[in-house]
Amino acid sequence: MHSTASPTVSTSQRTVRIVSRKSQLALIQTHWVRDELQRHFPELGFDIVTMETQGDKVLDVSLSKIGDKGLFTQELEDTMLRGDSDFAVHSLKDLPTRLPEGLMLGCITERKDPADALVVHAKNKDKTLATLPEGAVIGTSSLRRLAQLRHHYPHLSFKDIRGNLNTRLRKLDEGGYDGIILAAAGLQRMAMGDRIHEILPPEISLHAVGQGALGIECRTGDAEILQLLSVLSHGPTTARCLAERAFLRELEGGCQVPIGVNTTLEGDDLILTGLVASLDGQRVIKNTVQGPTAEAEALGVELAQHLRGEGAQAILDEITAASRS
Repeated sequence: MHSTASPTVSTSQRTVRIVSRKSQLALIQTHWVRDELQRHFPELGFDIVTMETQGDKVLDVSLSKIGDKGLFTQELEDTMLRGDSDFAVHSLKDLPTRLPEGLMLGCITERKDPADALVVHAKNKDKTLATLPEGAVIGTSSLRRLAQLRHHYPHLSFKDIRGNLNTRLRKLDEGGYDGIILAAAGLQRMAMGDRIHEILPPEISLHAVGQGALGIECRTGDAEILQLLSVLSHGPTTARCLAERAFLRELEGGCQVPIGVNTTLEGDDLILTGLVASLDGQRVIKNTVQGPTAEAEALGVELAQHLRGEGAQAILDEITAASRS
């Protein structure tokens, strides 16, 4: 856990400007960050500026078809680079592993449950993914989830679903889907944990890189802001997420590539499992590495290189070629 003692911060800047997406979940996360910082630094003011990103506006096309580089972050990053805001609060899974020049990942907060979760229509309350009838329609906008679920549950039918969390739940409740897959952490943060019907174990669905944690992005070398953010940093989560992000960065994967991970800490060691799957779920390349937590990023790179040698590169090349055709 992070220390409760607050560092001494210069008050030359009395108001700190935080930029956030407008979605309810984004605002819940941003308000939590603001409230925590206000508690540690009562002498400072904190303003929240909200805006829509491209990913919020384009809802009729799947994420894999409209690109992934900065889909939910570019507009927020532009405000920081212009000096109009001091830092941005992101769901870490939405933050690209390569950031624009002049910006950096300033802090990773303590992670909530990173698992994927099944939410079902009321008529399926007595069912699980394994027992849903053949052809039951499951909604997901993630190729990572899609590939893994196709692999384990070929009897199910899968249909794209976009929109914020409330929109997706409404589409489910209106009968458009038998079930949908969402991040457990998002449901928990929005006090909707009671909607979780089934938590998917790592054996079924490795989660997204950074899922369940918040990533706070700021200008590179902004010592005052970095000092503020240090009170929110969570060491164990940071090690796990840096390993995951290094794995993804080495594979150069984004929304268009089914890449999943799982990390655990065991004493001074970090255990990282990673997966690359074909879109149809027929081929799954999976492996695990273990090593000192202090070498988290090197472990991520090592695992990526293992998977490449085991056939992951061929899958990645095929997906890249298909996306360009």
